[in-house]
Amino acid sequence: MTLLHAIGDGAGSTMSVKHFPIRKIALGPPDTILDRRDDGTILMRSPHALGPHPAKLGERLVHWARETPGQIFLAKRDALGEWRTLTYAQTLALVRGLGQALLDRGLNAERPLAILSGNDLEHALLALAAMHVGVPYSPISSAYSLVSTDHAKLRYILDLLQPGLVFAANGERYAKAIAAALPRYCELAVTEAAPRNRGATLFNDLPKQPTSTLDNAYAAVTADTVAKILFTSGSTGQPKGVINTQRMLCSNQEMLVTTLPFLREVRPVLVDWLPWNHTFGCNHNFGLVLYNGGTLYIDDGRPVPGLFEETVRNLREIAPTVYFNVPRGFEELATHLRREHALREKFFSRVGMLFYAGAGLPQPVWDAFEDLAVQTCGERILWITGLGATETAPLATCANWEAGRAGMIGLPVAGQEMKLAPAGDKFEARFRGPNITPGYWKQPELTREAFDDEGYFRMGDAVRFDDPDHPQTGLMFDGRLAEDFKLSSGSWVSVGPLRTRFLAAAAPFVQDVVVAGHDRDYIALLVFPRLEECRA
Repeated sequence: MTLLHAIGDGAGSTMSVKHFPIRKIALGPPDTILDRRDDGTILMRSPHALGPHPAKLGERLVHWARETPGQIFLAKRDALGEWRTLTYAQTLALVRGLGQALLDRGLNAERPLAILSGNDLEHALLALAAMHVGVPYSPISSAYSLVSTDHAKLRYILDLLQPGLVFAANGERYAKAIAAALPRYCELAVTEAAPRNRGATLFNDLPKQPTSTLDNAYAAVTADTVAKILFTSGSTGQPKGVINTQRMLCSNQEMLVTTLPFLREVRPVLVDWLPWNHTFGCNHNFGLVLYNGGTLYIDDGRPVPGLFEETVRNLREIAPTVYFNVPRGFEELATHLRREHALREKFFSRVGMLFYAGAGLPQPVWDAFEDLAVQTCGERILWITGLGATETAPLATCANWEAGRAGMIGLPVAGQEMKLAPAGDKFEARFRGPNITPGYWKQPELTREAFDDEGYFRMGDAVRFDDPDHPQTGLMFDGRLAEDFKLSSGSWVSVGPLRTRFLAAAAPFVQDVVVAGHDRDYIALLVFPRLEECRA
């Protein structure tokens, strides 16, 4: 289907969608202070101070349970397809009971909680309970349990964590992983279907009556307390356990609402599938809902064939105030929005901004949403993105203005110090601030390698100025330094920008491309077509 790039004005003429206004939302000022060193290093920071924020995320749960006790916090469909909900007051009561259970079992900073299964209400309650009483928890990618055949990475992670309790929603579904990787001495908790030949505690039997022990444990949680351990993908080696402190989580949420005050002024409503073992799904999205007293509808859909219909089903019922997804998810959603007028009306009814992360967004997808929004409501919806990592909690930079095109990552957010370190003919992005990890769980050698001699975290991402003569116009993503390679001629190939340009030029017929050619005479591309578009 051809995308519309001109809209009729009712008088027989057309005008570009760029002439239509952007829906107004509250945005922070996009400013930066820049210093240049003689060695070519550039230092950047926001001139705006980071506002006050709590020492621990649990303070926000306690606050909302007191101020808006009946407000729905979490919702997820049950087996019959009905929304099962938890209010802030209900959540706090359950969190306190589960927190007591964790303390009774002797869980502590050295015996954390591990969660094998994906996003659901029980997962959320256990995670909040662990943080409430100062017990680190680690949400582990379900792929290590359900996709892996040897479970080697899962064994590695559990050996590193030495958990005091492991949770899996459905014991039978995770039975092979549990048998392969979980020590017999470690207690297992499940929501249902305890695995055969392995004892398990049912989730509903976990909560205990809170005592003064729980209140003392909550009071002892500080900004430096480890909240969670998030494991990187391990695509090029063993996963690394990134330590996330309470300070990281709270300061980064304040950075987010300082940059995008709309999120504080309009109670956020999210329909979100992004996994909680990833910083985007848990720290960023789950965190902003809790921080700002919003509602999270847990989406069981995925942007893959056969599963995205569940996302569409949810969006037919729930209108989000802000929508987060990876580029592939936006691509799939655009297809459905074109087909369904009622879905478009619902989706665009109150959404204030669209936020993508995880990969570069193809420009045709960006353009498609602008066209669809103008057709539906006569306004464009602001696209937002930035740069971040698991180690930065995650938001480090943000383009909180009308960037006009994909690839813009903006400027450092309030409270964030950024260093642009020369790396050949590029700049590597490095960060320092309260949202930066203190290091990797029980891996001091990796921690030392991750920081430079001034304490800046090395991202490994290359960035460049959109306009070198006017730095305030923002930074552009310029690829991963480790991905770039040289041809036999000595010419450098910048993989990230090349991949993005190819996908934009080939849209909508290509869903992904791999760039190869290290030390060869030419560049080679492995192209993954979108067969449904090619057939059409």
